[in-house]
Amino acid sequence: MRFTYFLLCCIVFGGSLHAQQDSLPIQSTANTTIVDSNQYVTIGNIAIKGNKRTQAYIILREMVVHLGDTILLKDLNKKLEQSRNQVFNTALFVDATVLAGQKIGNTLTINVNVKERWYFFPLPYFRLVDRNFNQWLVDQKASLDRVNYGIKFTQSNLTGQNDELAIWLITGYSQQISLRYGLPFFDKKRQQGFSVGVAHSKQREFNYNTSLNKQLFYKAQDFTRTITRADLTYTYRPDQYWRHSLQAIFLYEGISDSALKANQNYFPNNRKEVQYVTLNYGIGYAKTNYNAYPTKGIIAGAYISKRGFDDVTGLWQIGGKLLYAFPLSSTSFVHVEGSGTVKLTNNKNFYFNQRLFGYGDFQVRGLEYYVIDGTAGVLGKATVHKQLFKYIFKNPFKSKTHDLIPFRFFLKAFGDVGYAYNKYPGNSLLNNTLIYTGGIGLDIVSIYDFVFKIEFSFNQLGSQGLYLHGGRD
Repeated sequence: MRFTYFLLCCIVFGGSLHAQQDSLPIQSTANTTIVDSNQYVTIGNIAIKGNKRTQAYIILREMVVHLGDTILLKDLNKKLEQSRNQVFNTALFVDATVLAGQKIGNTLTINVNVKERWYFFPLPYFRLVDRNFNQWLVDQKASLDRVNYGIKFTQSNLTGQNDELAIWLITGYSQQISLRYGLPFFDKKRQQGFSVGVAHSKQREFNYNTSLNKQLFYKAQDFTRTITRADLTYTYRPDQYWRHSLQAIFLYEGISDSALKANQNYFPNNRKEVQYVTLNYGIGYAKTNYNAYPTKGIIAGAYISKRGFDDVTGLWQIGGKLLYAFPLSSTSFVHVEGSGTVKLTNNKNFYFNQRLFGYGDFQVRGLEYYVIDGTAGVLGKATVHKQLFKYIFKNPFKSKTHDLIPFRFFLKAFGDVGYAYNKYPGNSLLNNTLIYTGGIGLDIVSIYDFVFKIEFSFNQLGSQGLYLHGGRD
């Protein structure tokens, strides 16, 4: 049965191997007025239109063509496409084009046209606290007690420098107040930036242990868990593709006396509270046509983290992730992903240190109802995508920036394989053994980095189901 399914997918996703996948935005950066040539042109002017709030230097910073550059004509289209992709990936615009304009002698004008997003969002907040929709719907029986609601104020591009201010006021499952501000560049070379944030939250329920790869929760009328966090991050971007970050975090976490009885090994040494400083260093590289749903390009990153500086909270963690997207034809492409992490600590048997698969980036498709604890893990993913059709919705309401709203529909087939090491596996069914899942699905992609996923998948435990997800691919 699975062989038939695999063969069907090969037929559906097959195609010529030479064409390039078209980019996701409404318009293309392809330029047909300039033919390939061994002649050179000099960039004499870069004309930008549509940036009512965004400062021009924020756009120019992302481009790979600059005023005064001398470029071979045969290399021009590639550089224009790269520039357009980088401008669009700032997440400031619903659409962007970078095209060759008027050419006088050997001097060329570059025309940049952008349509700005809406930047201010005073939105009602409604979000499930469970790891995914299916866990909330099935395991938690769609309980509204496991929902956060409130309001969040987000002002993107606050001063036109791609900076962002966010204030969240949340209640429900947890009570949370948070404030965050980030500025990507504060120096004249536009390479250094920072972000700062503070948050305080309380919960009446928390995940205190795992049994048979299912989360166990402790719930009480009073608050069972309190978290206070403050962080400061310094960022360095030497060019359009590389990013470095250095982050310092202070975190306090405490649980109630009754919650401690549920698992006295939640924190080391039977503690009911810990506080510590974490230092993180990360390096990232991104060169794609669209970061939220790349059809070609690379996104890669690695990090090293030091949490706490004593025998109780101390933990080293290193990890990395790579996504490579490449086209098969004009309407199909492949994602190959790999990630891994290792934790080093003297307190390996405490639940405080155990979270691995099912959290953060370590998501295995087909195991949405399960978690896998451990101190080391690797995960590989392969996905073949085929665009079924695209539809551009014409906004009936007059709008200069949102007159056209694109939707693209992609059929996909996927398989995941991983391994999670745990020195103390307990009754886990999935530790210290090969993990494998597979399935098919439908992705819907639109503006504002909207990606909605409908997936039917199976796993090695023999279970299968339909799962819904939202967010970047």
